[in-house]
Amino acid sequence: MIRKFFVTTLIVCFAFVLRAQNNNYELYLLIGQSNMAGRGKVEAQDTIAYPNVFTLNKNNEWVPAKDPIHFDKSMAGVGLGRTFGIEMAKAHPNTKIGLIPCAVGGSSIDAWKPGGYHEQTKSHPWDDMRKRLKAALKDGTLKGILWHQGESDSNPEKCYEYEAKLRDLITRVRELTNAPDAPFVAGEIGRFYIKRNKEQYAEMKPAPAEVVMNTTKKVAKDDGNAAFVSSKKLTHRGDNTHFNTASYHKLGKRYAKAMLHLQK
Repeated sequence: MIRKFFVTTLIVCFAFVLRAQNNNYELYLLIGQSNMAGRGKVEAQDTIAYPNVFTLNKNNEWVPAKDPIHFDKSMAGVGLGRTFGIEMAKAHPNTKIGLIPCAVGGSSIDAWKPGGYHEQTKSHPWDDMRKRLKAALKDGTLKGILWHQGESDSNPEKCYEYEAKLRDLITRVRELTNAPDAPFVAGEIGRFYIKRNKEQYAEMKPAPAEVVMNTTKKVAKDDGNAAFVSSKKLTHRGDNTHFNTASYHKLGKRYAKAMLHLQK
């Protein structure tokens, strides 16, 4: 009886140790719309697993990060997330990087409120993200938030409300994890898109897309632990909206550089 109890105790202890070893992901939340989800052409190099870089799949399971890591729409492709994860793993070789892809193509910032609904995908971006984040946090600690969004709000009706909405979003995301100082990195939408937006709203100066990006930059500057990433010299895939594969790789590296700077 004593021997049986001893063996059982060892098994239980081993299980707890094994669980503890698995619960050491450094987690990064990926939110926004299509340019966070990624619409780049998937190439061979994008499907190779990189050591210690994982992503939370549609079933909330950790799997090696291979593009596409998002699944918001059937057109999901290469994005900035996987490259970001690789760069973070290079900087922290003894840790496991856990990406939590939650971006939804076409979603406005209003969809990223509790109960917010996105008609295109018949989804609730904020509520869905909250569930995935809760699942991920069982296996690690949130180390940063990545946000890339703005095209859907680059119009006269929404652009001037963007600042208040973005500040509110940042606060709410941090509150979800009881991490009031979680690093927040936001990216600039494609300058090719901004150029087209300026032509579309020639009578507005600045144009709606410029208002949204100036606002994003201002919010990041005002925040004690946030950064704004430029999209300078990045190119589109031919639609003047989405980056191409090479540009997503560059953007991922820029996000990682900004995140590492904030973490110092």
